[in-house]
Amino acid sequence: MAIQGPIPINFHQVFPHGCYIVGEVEQVKDFDASNNGRTVYAKDKNTGELIWQVAVMDADPTVKAGQKTVSVKILSPVQPIVPAALPGLPFVPVEFDGMTATAYVGQNTGRLAWSIRATAMHPPRSTAVPVKASNGKDVAA
Repeated sequence: MAIQGPIPINFHQVFPHGCYIVGEVEQVKDFDASNNGRTVYAKDKNTGELIWQVAVMDADPTVKAGQKTVSVKILSPVQPIVPAALPGLPFVPVEFDGMTATAYVGQNTGRLAWSIRATAMHPPRSTAVPVKASNGKDVAA
């Protein structure tokens, strides 16, 4: 198979309308290695970096309500810092760098799902540009 492992992607491919942090940055636990009250935290198999996760809300208005919030895992030796909140916004806008997507089959649903990872989190560089649907007429000119 030509594609193996994580697929490199950029932020705007995953969140063309941007995204907002809706949870705390938490360290991911390694449930297989943890035992008897001893907590072991997960590390990336390739880099050895600690894995953190944060819940974000997709700003795309066409996404179904049940699919709006996703977890982004961040590889970092220290806890990533959430960008400062902007005045007047109820949520903190954020962008991610070094993103990858890994496909897997959900245990409960049996359906294809995606694990999204990143190497850095920062404030948006610019406001998200609305994606305009093309009807094909503007392509043939």
